[in-house]
Amino acid sequence: MSDWQYEAFAYRRRRTRTVHVGDVPVGSGHPIRVQSMTTPSTQDTRATVDQIARLVDAGCEIVRVTVPTTRDADNLPAIRAELRRSGVRVPLVADIHFTPAAAQRAIEHVEKIRINPGNYADKKKFAVREYTDAQYDEELERIADTFSPLVRRAKELGVSMRIGTNHGSLSDRILNRYGDTPGGMVESALEFVRICESHGYRELILSMKASNPVVVTHVYRLLAKRMADEGMDYPFHLGVTEAGDGEDGRIKSAIGIGSLLDEGLGDTVRVSLTEDPVAELPVARQLVEPFNRRRGAGPGDVDGPAIRLRTPVEERRDPHAYARRTTTEIKIGPHLVGGRNPILVEVPLAAPLSNPTAVRGELDAEAGVGVPEETRAELVSLSVEDDSQLTDLEALRGSIDLVAPRVALSARVDPAWLLEADDAALSRWCAAAHRLHLVFSEPLDGVRRDGVARLVARAASASTTLLLETGDTEGRMERAVDLAVELASLGRNGHDSRMIALSPAAYSPLNANRLLAARLDAADLPVPVLLLDRPLERNADPLLAPAAALGGLLCDGIGDAIQIEGGAAGVSRRHAFGILQGARVRITRTEFISCPSCGRTLFDLEETTAEIKSHTAHLKGVKIAVMGCIVNGPGEMADADFGYVGWGENKIALFVGKEMVAKDIPTRNAPARLIELIKEHGRWVDS
Repeated sequence: MSDWQYEAFAYRRRRTRTVHVGDVPVGSGHPIRVQSMTTPSTQDTRATVDQIARLVDAGCEIVRVTVPTTRDADNLPAIRAELRRSGVRVPLVADIHFTPAAAQRAIEHVEKIRINPGNYADKKKFAVREYTDAQYDEELERIADTFSPLVRRAKELGVSMRIGTNHGSLSDRILNRYGDTPGGMVESALEFVRICESHGYRELILSMKASNPVVVTHVYRLLAKRMADEGMDYPFHLGVTEAGDGEDGRIKSAIGIGSLLDEGLGDTVRVSLTEDPVAELPVARQLVEPFNRRRGAGPGDVDGPAIRLRTPVEERRDPHAYARRTTTEIKIGPHLVGGRNPILVEVPLAAPLSNPTAVRGELDAEAGVGVPEETRAELVSLSVEDDSQLTDLEALRGSIDLVAPRVALSARVDPAWLLEADDAALSRWCAAAHRLHLVFSEPLDGVRRDGVARLVARAASASTTLLLETGDTEGRMERAVDLAVELASLGRNGHDSRMIALSPAAYSPLNANRLLAARLDAADLPVPVLLLDRPLERNADPLLAPAAALGGLLCDGIGDAIQIEGGAAGVSRRHAFGILQGARVRITRTEFISCPSCGRTLFDLEETTAEIKSHTAHLKGVKIAVMGCIVNGPGEMADADFGYVGWGENKIALFVGKEMVAKDIPTRNAPARLIELIKEHGRWVDS
């Protein structure tokens, strides 16, 4: 039985039972498994087998195939036979939507079957109806009658089952009673779990997928809590559905999957990209590998028990709903940070201050007129190597104020230069940058405390912001957080103007910043926080690691500015804006929701998605969904402004929100019709 409870500050993998998918065990005592799904028609034996072989070669441990009809189910024996002849050994999962008869046939030939409780024995027509308790119970009895034969056969055969709820395909019954909410998603799955348990069948894995990573993080936490309350301990399959392609698809997947893995949730993952499914495997393996390395090291890391003992109760934050942390609004040059202001993007400059030409060139590349206004760096930071460079810093500040007035300059300086400076020198330092960045790695003694308090007061009177970063050479997360809270409390006054950041090299930025936010709030210190990540120092992936850590924090409402260090010119900035967009906290371009394709898709989804993006990627704030079929299409339209949905062989339906406005459009005409639709609704702008 699971003893799981939400743990924000230390890694502890949720304990689950072991569920076997063929000869692959899934659950907390085993590695986190990676899987994918085929895209050819399941009736095309050769194409399906060839793709399965490529997936297995890429490290896929479980492969899913779609089974939309009984004819597809009847071809599964041919696929199995050809896999055996080819020497390919991997468990197969039959993916079922709408068709119980196909499920009953498919279960004879696979190691696992996936059903969607929103459409297996239920219906979705966006009908509005009030159910009495008696009517609701009557519907559940009807569902149990339809679902139970599959459950009994799965138990007889020893086949496992995934009960996979999708945000976009909740049934009308669930929507009418619970709304389009994480609670409705969880209840949809648990109703089917209870039916399984009534037959003594417990070979179950559960999933809660959505295209919005914020929904994904909240709903899996809620599912874990509800299951723990009911004494259930089933493994979780993690995924962000319809994540899209390229960097955006990887960022959204990392936010939704990586942040949950860091909380100890998740036993198998699938990254859903609108690309060749083989491309999903390296991403999935990168996400799970750090946690599989920790497997067997105990239920928590070395700091876990101490952190849990000293953690303040998080009364101000609901882990199942988004609310931005309340912070003080402060001014950094031309920008406001904290409060309800947009979360800012800060970019570190690699050029040394001693080379002003290189600095100005890099500044122009990150925030110049050649960079789209929506994605220009708002803060740039650099290091001052020696206190003799004060004059160079003053010159750079003057240049920025003249030629780049929408950019704030942050200078990282040695605290000793400021704590030991006389009043005249300190005034010059405060005037030389919009923000001074100081790093403290040791506990403060009395003299340094007094010095920091003096510096805070002087900076506030000079309208200069301070960024106080703390790290610890011993890698002790708690010590770094304690020091940060102390720095935030020194010299408090009504004109305070400082931010706090943590050096993340030796511990999880996700856990550390959650602990920092909780401790600051407990001490009534509404200080804005810079979310800082240096993935290369942590030997982590430069895109996926910051997306998981910083994106997970943003989904929790923590963070007022973000910075990723270590990337090539322009890359860190692009990743930072991508993470803000993926976490849905700041939209700077078109938001695309596109599914990964499968055998139900009857048009070239990758090619079509690329074509639509090429024409609409400049529509800031417009959400466009490109869906292969109707399984999730109409449901996900509720989260998009416009939808492009497969509606038969080479035929498309167009949606505005969840309302279908046209159907049976030939695919060759459909992208142009979509653009016309956007224009008709006043959302088009010329690029």
